[in-house]
Order: sequence, then C-alpha cells, then structure tokens
Amino acid sequence: MIQIEIDKGSGFCFGVTTAIKKAEEELAKGNPLYCLGDIVHNGMEVERLHAAGLKTIDHKQLEHLHHANVLLRAHGEPPATYDIAHNNCINIIDATCPVVLQLQRRIKRQYDENPNAQIVIFGKNGHAEVLGLVGQTQGTAIVVEQLEDMDKLDFTRDIFLYSQTTKSLDGFRAITNYIQQHISPKATFQSFDTICRQVANRMPNIAGFAARHDLILFVSGHKSSNGKVLFKECLRVNANSHQIEAANEIDMEWIKGVQTIGICGATSTPKWLMEECRDFIVKSIEQLHL
Repeated sequence: MIQIEIDKGSGFCFGVTTAIKKAEEELAKGNPLYCLGDIVHNGMEVERLHAAGLKTIDHKQLEHLHHANVLLRAHGEPPATYDIAHNNCINIIDATCPVVLQLQRRIKRQYDENPNAQIVIFGKNGHAEVLGLVGQTQGTAIVVEQLEDMDKLDFTRDIFLYSQTTKSLDGFRAITNYIQQHISPKATFQSFDTICRQVANRMPNIAGFAARHDLILFVSGHKSSNGKVLFKECLRVNANSHQIEAANEIDMEWIKGVQTIGICGATSTPKWLMEECRDFIVKSIEQLHL
C-alpha cells in the first residue's frame, strides 16, 4: 500500500493567512472588494476568492477607481499607492505582512538618514514586495538578484544591504560576503538579514521531508518566488520531485514503483489544494488498481 504524507510545515505563512482572512471577512459583509494584484501567488486560491466576489485589479485600474474598498495584499505597497488611494477616496484594507511593514519602515528610515548612500535590496526585480521596498527610497534603491549584478554597485560609496523577506539565506550570505570583500576601506558597509524566519526555516524542514519519500509532489503556483526556492531545495535532496499547480497535473506514471509519496508546498499554497492532490492520487490508485 502506498503511503501519502502531507507536509505539516507547508502551506500559507502568517502574512498570507491574514490577508485571505481579511478578504473573506469583507466579502462576507456583502461589500464589493478589489485586490491590488493577485492576493496570493497561487492560481487555484485566486480562483476560489474570485468566485466569492473578490476582483483583482492592477495599478493602472487603481488610478481610475473611486470610492471603493481595496485590499492591499501581504507583499506591501510603495507610498505612491497610498497617495492614489487618498486622492481617489479609496478605503484601504491593509493586509501588508507585519514583517514586510517593519522592513519598509527600516529602509525608509535608512534612506531619510542618509539619502546619498546606496541602499541595496537582495530580491527579485519586479516582485511586488520589492517594488514596495524600492518605493520607500523614492525609487533609488538598487535591486540585485545574483552575484552577476554586483557591477551595479559603487564600492567606493556607503552600502546598506537588505533582503526581500522570502529570499534564501545562502544567497543573502553570498551577496554579503562579496560586498565585504570588495568594499573600499573608506566606505561603510552594513548588511541586515531581513529574511522572514517562518520562511527561512522551511528550507531545512522541507529538505528533511523530501529526503524521507520516494516521490515528492511540490504544489505551488509558478509565480511564487518562495515556491521556486523551496522546490529547488526539494530537487536538490530528491531528484524524483515534481512541481505542480493542481491535481490534474499529476502524472500517474510517476506513482509506479514508489512506496511513499510526500506532498508539500510554498508559503502561498493552501492546505486544501495539497489535500485535493492527495485525494486525487488515492482515487486514481483505486481506479487503476496500482
């Protein structure tokens, strides 16, 4: 009999859980509700909330919206978004993750104290959280994704390094070490490990989980930055790992010859979706008599 285990450490992080709860509470009142960008980087969960009445809009649509309720997701927003909302008499339901909000404030304080220094953010260019962080510096912060981006920096000037909350600790340390080795003795360099520990701790946990099973099904939206990092870790530990967005992507050929299956996911993966994948496998096994 094939054993299937769902990773207890996978699923929504605190920030995403709070954002979805706020959306559900507002929708339950029967009020029209807009969300600026996908509430979570998971297409299945977005579809579920759309069916409940949530409408997703982008920043251009926000500019033309007036007298409406708009939810800001866990990723956070730059100051310009709040200005638009104020001018358009929009009621903001702010679900910015407390960890992200604290980071925004730290970066803004650093920028206000020393606007001529280089504020560097280790993160994904264009990511919603990163756009919110860069916005705290009036667009002057430098975003680096990898060591190859180091040519963007002037090592003769002060550098203050921060990280997107969902990036990997190893990547952040590599960037920190590189800057330490190249910074001018006359310049100041400070790095601030601003990676969310609820996310960072999932790396060793998911590695242990992946190592315990013959087959890993990693359930995550392809837009999820955190999902990409965690799936890469699954693959490193267990080559028989597959990333899927939904149960209908499961290939039952993967199941043949395995004794244990582990189902896990990103901080943006709902538990119900992982359970749906488990139920799909159980039902398919019964039908195919595997």
